Amino acid sequence: MNPRERKEIMSQGAIRPETSHDREERRVLEAELESSPVKGQPLRRRLRNFRPDPESAVRALGGPTHWMRRLRAIEDAIDQHERQLTDAWHELAWDTHDPVAFAEAWHAQARLWSFTEVNKLIASHNRNFPAESRLPMDPRTRDFVRINGRSYEREPLDEAWILEQFPADRNAAKAA
Repeated sequence: MNPRERKEIMSQGAIRPETSHDREERRVLEAELESSPVKGQPLRRRLRNFRPDPESAVRALGGPTHWMRRLRAIEDAIDQHERQLTDAWHELAWDTHDPVAFAEAWHAQARLWSFTEVNKLIASHNRNFPAESRLPMDPRTRDFVRINGRSYEREPLDEAWILEQFPADRNAAKAA
């Protein structure tokens, strides 16, 4: 463990002596508080944007929803393809001695690799996920909101995905 991180964890809740930086920060905050228009007034209550309803409780009893199961199936299928591609990549690297011949053979294998089943799942996800998960709309963009800063849509897998994950470089394949 990083010693700095360990010290930070161990000193949580402990009172440390005030530093010059702390004093300056406190002075600035006090000065800002003096000119604050809300000084001495109660803060507004923040109301929640949602209310638990009976429908959500019933949905929770049903276990994982269809879109959750489909996402899990997509992840499992991608993991299986990655394992198979890793094996094929290493095997081809050891069987082929010429780097140019390796690159040509790997490109040919990537072109012939079939992602039909997982791409069907991805297409179904892209088509149905917003409705199944009740994904809200963003009024500014007139599109569905982003999830953790990313679009909900998944890109289908293809030859370019293989070559991005497993480059046509014999030395990289042997080293990995």
